[in-house]
Order: sequence, then C-alpha cells, then structure tokens
Amino acid sequence: MDRRQVVMGLALSPAFGMPAMAQSQWPNRTVTMVVPFPPGGQGDLAARPIAEALRERLGQSVIVENKGGGGGKTGNATVARAEPDGNTLLMTLSSLAVLPEADRLFARPPAYEVSDFIPIARVLADPTLLAVPASAPWKAVRDFVEDAKANPGKIPYGSSGPYGTLHVAMEMFATEAGIKLLHVPFTGAGPALNAMLQGSTKALASAPGVLKPQADAGAIRVLACWGDKRVSSFPDVPTFKELGYPNVEFYIWAGLFAPKGTPAPVIERLRTEMRAAMSNPQITQIFSNAGSPPAWLDAPDFQKFVDADSARLIKAVQKIGKVE
Repeated sequence: MDRRQVVMGLALSPAFGMPAMAQSQWPNRTVTMVVPFPPGGQGDLAARPIAEALRERLGQSVIVENKGGGGGKTGNATVARAEPDGNTLLMTLSSLAVLPEADRLFARPPAYEVSDFIPIARVLADPTLLAVPASAPWKAVRDFVEDAKANPGKIPYGSSGPYGTLHVAMEMFATEAGIKLLHVPFTGAGPALNAMLQGSTKALASAPGVLKPQADAGAIRVLACWGDKRVSSFPDVPTFKELGYPNVEFYIWAGLFAPKGTPAPVIERLRTEMRAAMSNPQITQIFSNAGSPPAWLDAPDFQKFVDADSARLIKAVQKIGKVE
C-alpha cells in the first residue's frame, strides 16, 4: 500500500471522520438558549417563541435557561466561555456592548467582549418606555422632573442591574434632564417591574412588551418613549424628543448569538432556521400581541446594526460616567 492510500484510509477512519460527521449531524443533543435575565423581561419574551420554533425546525429540544445577574453580564460571559459547537446559544439585549465598557470605566477586566460572539439574527428592537405606578402623582414627564429636582436622589427607580439596558436608559434621561434619581438594581426587568407594582420603587424604563399588560390593566402609567417616533402600541405616549430632550434615545433590541468559533455550517443552519421562524405568522403574531412587533435582521445586517448601536451606547456610557 503506497503513502497516498494510507493517508486516504486514515481520513476515512472513524477517528478522523468524527468531527465532520458530528458537524453534519448537528444538532445531535439538546440545545440550550441562555437568556441572561430572569423570566418576565424582553430577553425572555424573545427567547421562548424562538426556542419553540427552532425545536420544531431542528427536530431537537431547545431549552431556555434564564441566567440572570450583573445586568446580563453573568449569562453573556457564560456563553462566551461555552464550547463553540452550536449547542449553547445566547438571546441577549442591547446591554451586550455596554457591560464591557462599564467594566473598563471602573478599571475592571471585562468579563467578555462583543467580539466573543457571532451575531445570528435580530428578533426585536423596541424603544424603551418610562413607566410609573398608576397611583403616582406624576401625570407627565415635566411633573416627574420637577419633583426630582425638588427632591434629588429621593425617587427610586428599578433596573435590571448596573449598566444594564434599563439603568443606562434612565441615567441617559436623568443626565439630560439634570436630575438625580435613586437607582435600585434587580436581576432583571421582571423583578424590577414587580418591585414597582408592589410600591418599593416609583419608576421603571422597560420595553413595550413587558409593560403593555400592566398598562392595559391600569396598574401603571406610561409617561414617555425613548424612540425617535411613538410606539404603535402606545400611540398617545410622546417621545422624549417631542418633550425637548433630543439626545434621549434608547432601544432594547433582542438578538440571537453563538460563541465565536462555532462552525460555519452550524451558523448557516441557524440563519436559515431563524429566517423561517421570523417569517412564521404564528411566531410574529406572538410578538405583535405582546406589543413588541418583530424586527428581524439576518446576520450581515445584524452585525452592522450591532456595530453602530454599540458605538452609540458606548459614547452614552462614557458621558454618563461612573454611577451607582
């Protein structure tokens, strides 16, 4: 047997053929989709219908694992360190780029970098809304600002954690309005919303899909929107730009990522199945009914979007500076 035959024989042997075989058979076990927040927030709203759609499309179980902490940092970092085999995915929010910058702001080694992930698809992209309890005395943003100026540091608001999406949005508004609020961090939007409903906090910035059920029930009042235009599910709520705050703009987008190094065929399969999921009327209707219309972007456009939004948010964090 000549050398060429030996090499060909080795290439066809089980030991040498196993990686290609495993890759072609992906997924061959349960896929975990990490949401770096507790249930009840925007990440969870995006993940659960998508996980079910992928389960049907892939023919394999796709479970959602809520891994809250650090405004999303804990779950993001977990996926960044995961084996890049397609079996661990991340459904995360716009704070993805903010959290490493916050670590640098405090001279801490970043827990991860945005470059540790491969963008697969954007699912949602909602402007944040400012909500207060229905029992609160503030009927409009001007009332809220006047009270905050008269009582600096006394109005408590909840967030998903330091420098998470809800925290940055509120501090962006506070900086522009020249007010000081009391930050009360929680592990996610769900617990932060519950705290406001129970009366321990008095304000919250969150996504339309998170707030709409409580607004419809009359439990909260929505005062303003961080978008460049009004939200269709809250047509009577003005934007901060309309109210004289032109630099107050913030979106809570949700998107699916895989760890850097995930094989290209797996990424392409995920892109294909996400394209199918986001064109499925049953899935898109779930998001629309929740007040968060679908905002799908495929990987190349999503990458451009992440790059642009990250640059804008990093500038915002640098302007806000160190806040507790």
